Amino acid sequence: MTNFGLIDGSIIGVYLLVTMVAGVAVRKYVGSVDTFLVAGREVKLYLGIASLAATEFGIVTCMYTAENGYKFGFAGAIPGVLFALAYFFVGWTGFCIKPMREAGVMTLPEFFEKRFGTRIRWLSGVVIILSGLLNMGVYLRMGGDFLIAVTGMSSSGYQLEIMMTILLIAVCTYTIMGGMLSVLVTDFLQFAVMSAGLLIATAVVVYKTGWSNMVETVDKHYGVGGFNPFVNADLGLSYVLFNGLVVTACVLTAQPVIQRVLAAKDVKTGRQVFTRTSVFFVCRFVIPGLWGIGALAALGSEAAGGESLKAMPQYLGTILPMGLMGILVAAMLAADMSTDSSYMLAYGSVIYNDILAPFRRKGITERQGILWNRMIVAALGLFFLFYGLWYPLKGPLWTYLTVTATICFSSMMTLLVACCYWKRANEWGAAAAIILGAIVPVSYLVMEQLPATAGFAKAIGPNWSGIATFIATALAMVVGSYLKPERRMRVSEGSST
Repeated sequence: MTNFGLIDGSIIGVYLLVTMVAGVAVRKYVGSVDTFLVAGREVKLYLGIASLAATEFGIVTCMYTAENGYKFGFAGAIPGVLFALAYFFVGWTGFCIKPMREAGVMTLPEFFEKRFGTRIRWLSGVVIILSGLLNMGVYLRMGGDFLIAVTGMSSSGYQLEIMMTILLIAVCTYTIMGGMLSVLVTDFLQFAVMSAGLLIATAVVVYKTGWSNMVETVDKHYGVGGFNPFVNADLGLSYVLFNGLVVTACVLTAQPVIQRVLAAKDVKTGRQVFTRTSVFFVCRFVIPGLWGIGALAALGSEAAGGESLKAMPQYLGTILPMGLMGILVAAMLAADMSTDSSYMLAYGSVIYNDILAPFRRKGITERQGILWNRMIVAALGLFFLFYGLWYPLKGPLWTYLTVTATICFSSMMTLLVACCYWKRANEWGAAAAIILGAIVPVSYLVMEQLPATAGFAKAIGPNWSGIATFIATALAMVVGSYLKPERRMRVSEGSST
């Protein structure tokens, strides 16, 4: 039985209304595709920080980070530490993001075209969308699961489907109307609500459960492995290495992330957005991780009928009083809406700018371009709704997300680094890296689902499979680039050498 009541529902209703009004109100300022996708490249520092932080924390984030805390203790926060290091390093050095912002592009594939040609631009766009759709397809289901568990609604019937549909309609409405401008405005509002909700909920969890009790619980269930990921039987060196590769690739190539750099008013601002947001990514894993540890301490290892994903929302639903429950749900809705809107806009920009580029007729007007982008966002919303309803998630959510992200992260990071810093790289190496980078993780996902190969996939494990993918794409880039003969300049007779 949860403490969700009428007051909580009223708080959520007011928040949703304010968000919708704020998001739709800026639609009149959208006069070009450039404004719709990257806000005219005028995003300043603090708005960029709030937008990036809000984008990268959604209900799905809260669910998998809390599950990490529930299943692995404090050691489950190691991806957050890796994220923080990656963001700070990339922002401090300008590694890859500096040349990308200076190029004035709107998407990563557009940047690749300058070095590898139009075919690689199109192919990289396809891989980004394939990975993004598989990755984001579970977001709405996780959001619905959280809301049902924390409010105490019945999971039977069509409750989950109704919750998912309501979330989708709200997000799509203002994203379709205002594009990046709506995303930025609502992100700023959502960041404030989200921060307040996270801090309040964490204070209640620590107060109700007790810090010493939480530490003792982790020690009791996981021993030293609950504090050190390297000695945790379910994590270990392969987990840390794979996650280090994934988070670095995410910082460099995830379209929803780099869109903040591409929309920044200049290179310096884009780099500062990364460095100053880096600490947040530790908090992103630690705070919900504490909620998961609290659930473990209060409910035991068999909470939520053994479904580790639902342990945290079930726990919060019992300890938060009326009023605070409404603030928490509003905060989670804020986080989820900012994530969903940013991701749909980012992937829509790749579809319009890169995949459909060869098929768009010349002379398309700005109004027609905006209409195309709005239709793409709506189509993405429908896909996410139906995919989220039928995909059977197996294993930890964070593992699924990292494996599906690797489909594009491995090759896109290889292409980006080579594009910026290796003169010998060419389209043969780029194509080889993209194809191999997609084949390995997709094959793993298929084997994981088929009864005949599930045992083999389990023996390999997602971590070593992911590490092998990153190594394979790097080798493919090198071998493919060297296989293509170099173009040599002809020197005509009489010319100086």
